[in-house]
Amino acid sequence: MASGKPDSRMHNGLIILDSHAFESIYGQEHLEMISRRVRLLAPPMTRTEALRHPDLLAQVDVIFSGWGAPTMDASFLAVAKKLKAVFYGAGTIRYFTSDEFWARDIAVSSAYAMNAVPVAEYTLGTILLSLKNYWFHAFEIKRARRLTERVRCAGGYGSKVGLISLGMIGRLVRERLRTFDVEVLAYDPYVDPVEAAKLGVELVSLDELFSECDVVSLHTPWLKETEGMIEGRHFERMKPRASFINTARGAIVRESEMTEVLQRRTDLTALLDVTWPDPPAEDSLLWTLPNVIITPHIAGSRDRECRRMGRLMIDEFDRWNRGEPLQWAISAEKSLVLA
Repeated sequence: MASGKPDSRMHNGLIILDSHAFESIYGQEHLEMISRRVRLLAPPMTRTEALRHPDLLAQVDVIFSGWGAPTMDASFLAVAKKLKAVFYGAGTIRYFTSDEFWARDIAVSSAYAMNAVPVAEYTLGTILLSLKNYWFHAFEIKRARRLTERVRCAGGYGSKVGLISLGMIGRLVRERLRTFDVEVLAYDPYVDPVEAAKLGVELVSLDELFSECDVVSLHTPWLKETEGMIEGRHFERMKPRASFINTARGAIVRESEMTEVLQRRTDLTALLDVTWPDPPAEDSLLWTLPNVIITPHIAGSRDRECRRMGRLMIDEFDRWNRGEPLQWAISAEKSLVLA
């Protein structure tokens, strides 16, 4: 915490989140920055520790948090009567908010936007490697223990990349693709042709996107209406040696149908950073199919990248403290789509 006499105008604050999350998102560098802005009532604490100190919660105006935030329900808010703002250095806030939270009109900001950056970077790298059939060659050479024949690839000139949903991540991926000589197709029923033209994408149906694209990347939020949206028939339509990337949510894909197609279409490649269930069942063919690559949620913010989210929350506090609108404010309605 900051040394010297605290400014009497400073807000009382607490940092409440899991211990590992504090080190990832804030660490000592951001702790020092926060302590220059807020009168911290205690060192960073977990939600369990915070609940043991109702005397501190009763004084708090501002909470900085992240993974492991306390559930801010009626009982919590009955103690934290002065709470005015929450700065959440991670993505979805759905799990810790409540009807009582929204009724109190507490300002809340999320770093979901900063978590989108590494996902877009990861997706870009995966797309470019997929266009060269990198995954197929890497596994074939490993299996054969020799340099194998090169198969035809789409390459990075004149090929087609398909984006499913043009939310924040989808748009960041699109922007990063502008420097490459590829066509970008998109499926998003909520984007009109005028907006699509500004983004430089061609809007197509989901069937067309799978049929025409060399790489298909999924960026749809997990909602009740999007569960099972991607079916086996979509994979059947894919071009020879096409690739499918999922950094969104596994439940959006009917994985049993996808697996059945991938068994027959060994030319296709599925790159899955998420699955459903997650991880796959022990007897799932996803573990053994040679054209499936599973990674352990590495697309999102990892290690040092997480500090970007903590810094954003400090910037958001500064806006709020100056009486300016939060750039990344979350409403009750918006919280439902930030899965």
